[in-house]
Amino acid sequence: MNQTEKKQSLLQNWMSVIGAISSIIWFTAIVVFFILDFTGRQDNPYLGIITYFIFPIFFLLSLAATLLGAWKERKRRIRGVASRRFPQIDFNNPVHQRWAYVIWAVSTVFFLLTVIGSYRAYEFTESVKFCGQLCHQVMQPEYIAYQNSPHARVTCVQCHIGPGVDWFIKSKISGSYQVYSVLAKKYPRPIETPVKNLRPAQETCEQCHWPQQFFGAVEQDRQYFSTDEENKKWKTRMLMFVGGGLPSYGRQEGIHWHMNIKSKTYYIATDKKRQVIPWIKVVSPDGQEEFFIDKDSGFSPENPPKGEMRLMDCMDCHNRPSHVFRSPVEAVDEAMAIGNIDSDLPFIKREAVKALSGKYTSHEDAVKAIEKSLQKFYQNKYPEIWEAKKEHVTKAIQSIAQIYQTNFFPEMKVSWKEYPDNIGHLIFPGCFRCHDDKHVTKEGKAISRDCTICHNIIEQGSLDALEKNTDGLPFRHPFDEDESWKEMNCSDCHTGN
Repeated sequence: MNQTEKKQSLLQNWMSVIGAISSIIWFTAIVVFFILDFTGRQDNPYLGIITYFIFPIFFLLSLAATLLGAWKERKRRIRGVASRRFPQIDFNNPVHQRWAYVIWAVSTVFFLLTVIGSYRAYEFTESVKFCGQLCHQVMQPEYIAYQNSPHARVTCVQCHIGPGVDWFIKSKISGSYQVYSVLAKKYPRPIETPVKNLRPAQETCEQCHWPQQFFGAVEQDRQYFSTDEENKKWKTRMLMFVGGGLPSYGRQEGIHWHMNIKSKTYYIATDKKRQVIPWIKVVSPDGQEEFFIDKDSGFSPENPPKGEMRLMDCMDCHNRPSHVFRSPVEAVDEAMAIGNIDSDLPFIKREAVKALSGKYTSHEDAVKAIEKSLQKFYQNKYPEIWEAKKEHVTKAIQSIAQIYQTNFFPEMKVSWKEYPDNIGHLIFPGCFRCHDDKHVTKEGKAISRDCTICHNIIEQGSLDALEKNTDGLPFRHPFDEDESWKEMNCSDCHTGN
């Protein structure tokens, strides 16, 4: 080792210089993104992940390269290996000056474009368009349903990922397999639910919805139509006892009692879709446990079924908050209630549901078949209606076709049948999965199926015989005088078509 090398810094080698330059670039990027994160109006999961996780990794790797270069340079000098000299740059030389200016200018532009491009890339990867259209085309049904949901202004990542590195990593690990599945066309049709390892509802839903602050009742106004010629209208208006409450503000009661405000509710389902729940455990604030077991299941507190013991949360009832696929009956009733389908058209409810319930291979085939079916029906059965109200029939056909296009996806085998909706209990068991008078303790205490536990009907009936009573009305079955329904679940008859 000569005297000149002894005076030179160990950092004077290619690896250390490149590492040092990279360190400066990544540190600057961290500072820029930190400012963006600090001054941003909204909490942005991807920005935080890039700023505090991804960029620091590259910064540390660059520092490591700098130190590794110095260590290798020291080893080289000890061995007496000749030094690799840098090119000599003389700023008094006009050629060297011009090249220096060009390199600095190009490097500055490249760095700025890298920062801007990285920021725009993260913005795009958190966009709904990215989730629903670009990388996840297989998710078309969920994307379209999401656009028609109450959460249409909430981005996908806010619920499916949220802030924090851990859930970002989990999502990307599962996303890697999903990319493979899409490319290899090995994804299931339809996509299976419930989603495994979904982020806990308290970390997502309760950032906006806070059950502890709910109280009282919420009004629901529903309109139904019969399938006879007159499409008779039936109205039901009820108060839903959502309840909730903080201990300091009063009792914990109502539907949101289930949300672990006071007691905690655990259950084990015996099917993948969590529709069969034979085993329930309720833990009171003082730690006392109470077991409600389906008396026909053969299980016991000491002998639970195999499967996950799940702490009940929002997603056990609100399991389709943004991706609802409506049944033909529900969708047609709603369209008739808001006037998109003229309820004065004879048999329109029956014919619309029948058309929507057909089997089609694509949206295009469905639209053509629905149009042909409805036109043929009114031209043959009600030619006077067809002539006098052709515009109303055409509007109804368009509305029915739109219902199909937003709720049915033949290519993915998606419809309401594949995705049970646990809110209520009309088409799927829903509340009656537990509230069925069959889940009992050893002492004989049962989970009641009494309707008035959750809601109070204050108005019901046809328009010419509407009953009203703010104290509550006993439920009457629309358009049916037979009372055999009292011994059944709604979903035993109401299948959606």
